[in-house]
Amino acid sequence: MLQQFAVGAGRMAGMSDTPHPDPMAEPSALALQATLVDFALAELVRQQRQSFQPLWSRESWAKLLIWLALNCGCGTDTASLEAFAAAIGPSQTARMRRQFFERQLEDLNLIVLADPAEQQVLVWPLGPAIGADAAHDLALDRVAAALARVGLDDQLVADRSCWQSLEALVAVPWSSPCS
Repeated sequence: MLQQFAVGAGRMAGMSDTPHPDPMAEPSALALQATLVDFALAELVRQQRQSFQPLWSRESWAKLLIWLALNCGCGTDTASLEAFAAAIGPSQTARMRRQFFERQLEDLNLIVLADPAEQQVLVWPLGPAIGADAAHDLALDRVAAALARVGLDDQLVADRSCWQSLEALVAVPWSSPCS
């Protein structure tokens, strides 16, 4: 049963080359379990991400993973932590990392993705914005307000002339090498 669950979870996470079942068909119990696990992990990451300081750092991400491993019964030795990381798998880890470093600011209609492993912080509209709406959503004052709200303003290049306004997003460089 556990092996079947892991295979199903892998398929639901997009880690399989086999075609997905017909979306109009009734979902299987295994597919529902996999979706539930994915949902629960995402919620756990969102609820706990503020707990691991310093925010917006590789260290905070590592602390979350260690916390998860310890709460799953893993030992503190390197082999146990590596086995835990392997069990999560690269696809699920990538999704969790994005959720950890992403903030949605509904009142500003913006998403901030600030992964310290990347060279820039990305900011884009939460929903589809076209024409004047997109220009309004991505106005540099609104982007600066979003960055300040999530506590990033002191970690990024303040000179707005260094910010890149692209068609659908604004890219803001980190002020120092990745932490």
